[in-house]
Amino acid sequence: MKRFSDLMDRLVYTGGRNAKLAILAEYFRTTPDPDRGWALAALTDGYETRLLTPAAVRNLAEARTDPVLFRLSYDYVGDLAETTALIWPEADVPTGEPPPLSEVIDTLAGASRARAPWHVEGWLDRLDGSGRYALLKLLMGGLRIGVSARLAKTALAQYGGKPVAEIEELWFGLTPPYGDLFAWLDGRAAAPQVDTSTLFRPVMLANPLEDGELDRLAPSDFRAEWKWDGIRVQLAARDGEARLFTRTGDEIGPAFPDIAGRADFDAVLDGELLVRREGEIRPFNDLQQRLGRKSVTAAMLRDYPAHLRVYDILFRGDRDLRPDPFDTRRAELEAFVTGLNRDWLDLSPLVPFDDWDALRAIWDGTREAGIEGLMLKRADAPYTAGRPKGPWFKWKRAPLTADCVLMYAQRGHGKRSSLYSDFTFGCWRNGPDGAPELVPVGKAYSGYTDAELKEIDRWIRRNTIEKFGPVRSVTPEIVLEVAFDSVHPSKRHKSGIAMRFPRIHRLRTDKPAEEADRVETLAAMIEG
Repeated sequence: MKRFSDLMDRLVYTGGRNAKLAILAEYFRTTPDPDRGWALAALTDGYETRLLTPAAVRNLAEARTDPVLFRLSYDYVGDLAETTALIWPEADVPTGEPPPLSEVIDTLAGASRARAPWHVEGWLDRLDGSGRYALLKLLMGGLRIGVSARLAKTALAQYGGKPVAEIEELWFGLTPPYGDLFAWLDGRAAAPQVDTSTLFRPVMLANPLEDGELDRLAPSDFRAEWKWDGIRVQLAARDGEARLFTRTGDEIGPAFPDIAGRADFDAVLDGELLVRREGEIRPFNDLQQRLGRKSVTAAMLRDYPAHLRVYDILFRGDRDLRPDPFDTRRAELEAFVTGLNRDWLDLSPLVPFDDWDALRAIWDGTREAGIEGLMLKRADAPYTAGRPKGPWFKWKRAPLTADCVLMYAQRGHGKRSSLYSDFTFGCWRNGPDGAPELVPVGKAYSGYTDAELKEIDRWIRRNTIEKFGPVRSVTPEIVLEVAFDSVHPSKRHKSGIAMRFPRIHRLRTDKPAEEADRVETLAAMIEG
């Protein structure tokens, strides 16, 4: 744990990408197996444990410290792992050497949920503050140290002198602690042998279309297609077996047997998972009824039938089509989908246009059509993993906005753990007695500047009405213009509606709270 905690400390306090890559490469070079493999798993979300819950950590801390002091400290610090690491009493006599990372992993792999906290308590006594923090972050999930899975794989590529694309091609066929991977990178063995027939392949992503960028591009170089409002998925089918993945490689096939269970062909397809009922694509809220489930009921299959709208083809049989230009892959895809003739799968049509003005006019109507926006793809672009600059652009429809009143605030995490940065906001409606009342309609923690955040934080501290653990209610005075992608009905919210991807657009210092929008105004924005 000492090496791992030092790695976390260095990464947290290092801002530059190249510097982080150098730190990771050095760690992989100097740390033995299997510790470096388990660290890699932690950095790439490949290690999961559900044996240590936040409640168990609180119980451990309150058993070793004054419970009131711990709760006050937690309220001030805002992060459970950091609070516990700082307040945990240092042992007068050392109780042993810090455990290796592999010892922690191996011990918990055979521990019961009831026994796990006992092991963790012993390790906390053997570690210093940084080690305790690293241990708790590892076991609770969410390291938040500014390292993405892509960055970690790039560091592996630099360390081993291999193309990152080659590592990503193998990645989803490997398992922690990645001994065969490091043997290959160290030059001690050949590349790991992985059956890639139904493995996930890293997807190609688009860059947002910035203001003025369209006019710097040549219309003849690009093809346009609809950006459907579902979730991006990859369907890999071979020899009667099929797997359905999200764009990050999480398998969701068991929850969508009406897709994965019916793919009787040999191909890897890139598309959008939607709900289609009676020939009509339904709003995202319908799809959300099925997301996050491990299994699905017959009623769900009947009421929310899944549909795959295909954008691209990566493999057809054994042929890897990714190096081919987009136009070539598109022709192959059209022939493939036409030959299938499946009612649960269809082709996302291209959008014909002559110039950018014509495409702008089409884009203006995407919300009325219930479409998320447009995609622009270079005709000569190969399918490249990651988000290369230039080949693909996403042109999302303009967001909706509403003026809402700040109701509750909570401290953030990481660098924002000392600031009230997570806001719950509401709109007006008539209460049971006919008087206007505020009801929550959404939450957001982005969209403001650092200066605005500090100003709001000071105001929240001066205008708190009540405290509910880490949450404060405030006087209804601040109006926030909130931007969001859509609104849908919600039985879980008191207002009866919920926003999709809300973010703070600006502070409405010019508007009194009583003039903020009403729930009925938001309800009128519901699509479908």
